[in-house]
Amino acid sequence: MDPDPLLDRARHVWLRMAGVPVRFPPDGGVEVVVSARSLLCPPGWVGIVTVGGAAVVTAPDGDTAELIRRGLPGAPVGGLTDPDRLCAALPVADALGPASLAYTDRHRFRPAGPDRVEVLPRDHADLTALLTSVTADDAEECGLADITSHAFVVRRENQVVAAAGYRRWPGEAAHLCVLTRPDQRGRGLARAVASRAVADGLTRRLLPQWRARPGPSPRVARALGFRVLGGQLSVRLGCGRPLL
Repeated sequence: MDPDPLLDRARHVWLRMAGVPVRFPPDGGVEVVVSARSLLCPPGWVGIVTVGGAAVVTAPDGDTAELIRRGLPGAPVGGLTDPDRLCAALPVADALGPASLAYTDRHRFRPAGPDRVEVLPRDHADLTALLTSVTADDAEECGLADITSHAFVVRRENQVVAAAGYRRWPGEAAHLCVLTRPDQRGRGLARAVASRAVADGLTRRLLPQWRARPGPSPRVARALGFRVLGGQLSVRLGCGRPLL
């Protein structure tokens, strides 16, 4: 099989996030490891990432890792980030996700416009105003408060109504963060600001990463040339039998 540089780079990002030496099985399948320092999930949770038909799962301790190995023998990789399927095999008490993982590079990237996009410092008051204008869930989900890049914004009547940036992750990834004010959605503004953020990341030789839950966000990513390579799910296991 010919090498896929985009797939290789995407896998490298998540291997760095795992916190311990691990690899995606080259012939598919699942690799389960113990990692108390995993960044695939919140502390104490189980992190599941699939990229290119193979999966890495991090468990907070040996007992949890063994439980996962017993519960998922021969499980199809594509179903590991499906909460309903996972609940049938493991005692899942809580879940975050699932989310798709998409990537692009300078060959696949399709820039967008034509809105005039302004560049602001990431701690600018106008970006803070945008974040406070949406629900707490929207503000947390978009991740704009944690970007390490500049913010790329569009204004309407001198107010920032859409913004994007990225947080630099281990493995040289530019993790995209995008937010549009609810009354301005559906007008292509997310695509415009995200395009500038992606271009900035590519200029710095980073790998643009788009993590999205089902909804409009994956459509914006596709329009910009992102390719879905996998998915992510974090779960907290409880006691007792699997939840059916």
